[in-house]
Amino acid sequence: MELILAVDLAGGVVVHGKAGNRSTYRPLTWGLAPSAEPEAYISTLLPRYLYIADLDSIQGGRPQDDLVRRCAAMVERCYLDRGCRSPADSSAVEGVTPVVGTETAAASIDDLAAYPGGYLSIDIRGGRVLPWGITPVEMLRFASEFAFEGCIILNIGAVGTEKGLNRPDLEEMRACYPDRLLYGGGVAGVDDIQLLTDIGFDGAIVATAVHRGTLPLEWLRRGQPC
Repeated sequence: MELILAVDLAGGVVVHGKAGNRSTYRPLTWGLAPSAEPEAYISTLLPRYLYIADLDSIQGGRPQDDLVRRCAAMVERCYLDRGCRSPADSSAVEGVTPVVGTETAAASIDDLAAYPGGYLSIDIRGGRVLPWGITPVEMLRFASEFAFEGCIILNIGAVGTEKGLNRPDLEEMRACYPDRLLYGGGVAGVDDIQLLTDIGFDGAIVATAVHRGTLPLEWLRRGQPC
């Protein structure tokens, strides 16, 4: 089970994402964060693995690629969602594991077949996959036919809420997808990490629980539950 620190970047700083309401995101300067400046932030938390969402690029603005490269160089592995809209976009930054988000990546599900690899982020709001409105399980079944090395279940509406997880839904998702499967959104603490481990997920993307003290920082630094 990988534990991966989520870092949302907007306007060159780390912001705290909550419930997917991006217009309300503010610089993350509380909890364990001494500064919202990304390199200072990462230097303090010292995660082993990093997941970066470049919110500027995801929302159609200018990608923060130089900043992302510097952040990625500070960790063992960095997953990057930069809101790619084509296979060329997904390989634009070297030294990262590209994340292809359903929210932006393709006009149709079949178009995802053009992507050569990386991780598919199944972006969910209200229990449905953006932008097609199908269930996560349906999307995972499609994804198993594509070239991605794994998928991320990203519950955008639960990000930053610590609302916890639903075991039956997660079990159904895990059962229908054969490759690596990560989860992000609403992880509340140690019990949720244990749940994901028991079900067979390969990783969890976390942030708020670490800052609230419900998930040990040492776990994040080791990149796995201790």
